[in-house]
Amino acid sequence: MELADGRLQGVVSSGSDISRVYVASVTAGTHGLSCSTNNNRPCGGLNQGWACKHLDSLIDEAVLQYGQDRVARFLRVDVPEGARISSCLNGSRDPAPAAAVFSRFLRHLTYLELPGSATPIPELQWFPAGVGR
Repeated sequence: MELADGRLQGVVSSGSDISRVYVASVTAGTHGLSCSTNNNRPCGGLNQGWACKHLDSLIDEAVLQYGQDRVARFLRVDVPEGARISSCLNGSRDPAPAAAVFSRFLRHLTYLELPGSATPIPELQWFPAGVGR
């Protein structure tokens, strides 16, 4: 998942079909909601302003990775204390381009197949390396 191109966006597992994934996104400011399969078929769970389970998962994971305050600031949404971001969005279905997000996801998967190395990979330099715990 990433905060990029004016959207919180990422690839989310189907949950019911291991071979299916969804590209989900929330547009910053307008809270436009988009969710479609890797074949560009719209998600059946995304309705008028109600986020589907894929969008809920995307937001929950973003909060785990970046923290609720940062995600809320990025999306430009006011979240009362104790509330979840997804319950504070006031958006509607707004299809977003999914191909670029899915393509980056597939490219990043190829890095899992590389042998271990201490040589930097330019595209992944934002990952901390060699940090002792």
